[in-house]
Amino acid sequence: MTGGTLAGLADEGHRVVVVLGCDGAMGPADGIRLAEFRASAAILGVARADHLGYADSGHGPVLYPDPPGRVRFARADLREAAGRLAGILREEEADLLLSYAPAGGNGHRDHVKVHEVGARAASLTGVRVLEATVPRGLVIRVVTALRVLRLVVGYSGQDILAAGVPRSAVTHQVNVRRYAAQKQAALAAHRTPVHGKGRSARLFRLAVALPAPVFGLFAGREWFTEPGIGPGPVLSDVLRSRA
Repeated sequence: MTGGTLAGLADEGHRVVVVLGCDGAMGPADGIRLAEFRASAAILGVARADHLGYADSGHGPVLYPDPPGRVRFARADLREAAGRLAGILREEEADLLLSYAPAGGNGHRDHVKVHEVGARAASLTGVRVLEATVPRGLVIRVVTALRVLRLVVGYSGQDILAAGVPRSAVTHQVNVRRYAAQKQAALAAHRTPVHGKGRSARLFRLAVALPAPVFGLFAGREWFTEPGIGPGPVLSDVLRSRA
């Protein structure tokens, strides 16, 4: 959701650090998804790609037992996980934390946990936080069409209604079309979800096959909400705040 923004910040000379909550492995740690993550981060110009050390929690009604020697991110102790992230923020002397809005973008339990951990880490460090999101009305229109086309599966009407935020809550809208090719290549580096059988795999495969300019038409904007900021003009630069 933030790939273009990350590429833009790196292009402007800012040090960009990306931290994963979980390693993408449901079973024993195999390092495959982490390797894909690091390859994707390198394409975006990320200076440091780190990991909090937790296992993937999966999606669906069942939260499976923890794999041997690891804790699923959804079960992670909030104080412990936020403390790990806060340590990285302090080490990097971070000015801005990009996280997820409360619904986690698509309701995935690990994405929701990212929001919780990010919010707690921000409160521990005092770093400014922006939460990646999408205007809810746009989500409803787009996902409804994608469901009809069978490009996404397994999303209920409740999932769609819970995603995103009201447009009035959006504080930043960033034009990242200039970085469409990088964003597309970074997505393609995540070979496991793109070529797998997940709920959005068909959409991912279509997205990475499109000509970059066409991809940019669909993925050339990124939205954020800044907690605690009331209605006002929507900003185009994540380094600016209405506060």
